[in-house]
Amino acid sequence: MAFEEVTPAGTATPLHLHHGSDEVMYVLDGHYSFKVGDKLSSGGPGTCVFMARDVAHAWKNIGAGTGRAFFMYTPGEAGKVFEESVRLQHPAPTSTTVDPQVAELFRRFGWEIVGPPPF
Repeated sequence: MAFEEVTPAGTATPLHLHHGSDEVMYVLDGHYSFKVGDKLSSGGPGTCVFMARDVAHAWKNIGAGTGRAFFMYTPGEAGKVFEESVRLQHPAPTSTTVDPQVAELFRRFGWEIVGPPPF
């Protein structure tokens, strides 16, 4: 599964992992911070980050403006959480507050929230 996402400044994910899929994030515009396992990094356009399954990770748009990133999940099961959240009109899973319905959606597609945003 692959898609492009536009993220307002300050958008952050909770610390989470995917049990059945690896994730790649490629920054198209903006500036992001990343935490993958114990490693912290940041980067702008052209930065590519690999987030292996079962490794806790999070990211945040730390730029002053809107950012854009391209995401890939393989196999695509973990990425289906985005399709389902749009279909059900739930808050985006990149929210810093994860309501119980979104947490259940995460679980259904192999995500596990393991902490708040680390940034």
